[in-house]
Amino acid sequence: MSTISYFTEEGLKRLKDELHHLKTQERPSISRQIAEARDKGDLSENAEYDAAKEAQGLLELRISKMEEVLSNARLIDESQLDTSKALILSKVKIKNVATGAAMTYTLVAENEADLKSGKISVDSPIGKGLLGKKVGEKAEIKVPSGLMQFEIVDISR
Repeated sequence: MSTISYFTEEGLKRLKDELHHLKTQERPSISRQIAEARDKGDLSENAEYDAAKEAQGLLELRISKMEEVLSNARLIDESQLDTSKALILSKVKIKNVATGAAMTYTLVAENEADLKSGKISVDSPIGKGLLGKKVGEKAEIKVPSGLMQFEIVDISR
């Protein structure tokens, strides 16, 4: 059973571009490597050939997985998002109740998560804990280091 993946326009374009690169650049490159290794003679003792064939298998697996994700991809209409509560694509400013530290995260699908740019997955512990919360509410979230409490300060798009 395949699962539906939700993407922003940017995330979907990035996935399509990567798939295009794999098919048009990587696939022909590996085919050339296999041909060159085959030209070197005896395939039974040719480590270059074996390595190229293994790389080809891994590439084809990666391509097929990406095609499956794309076939079940759904684009999120950002104009229809409700900013009264934390949902996917919401920019949520939270404050750690214990330390007073404030941080802002954008809740995204797992395949678009990038902590360096402030994007956390809705499937992560913090993401799950924030979903559905409104400004002023507190979220008690179980993280590996224990239980943390966050207050929702602001929600925007």
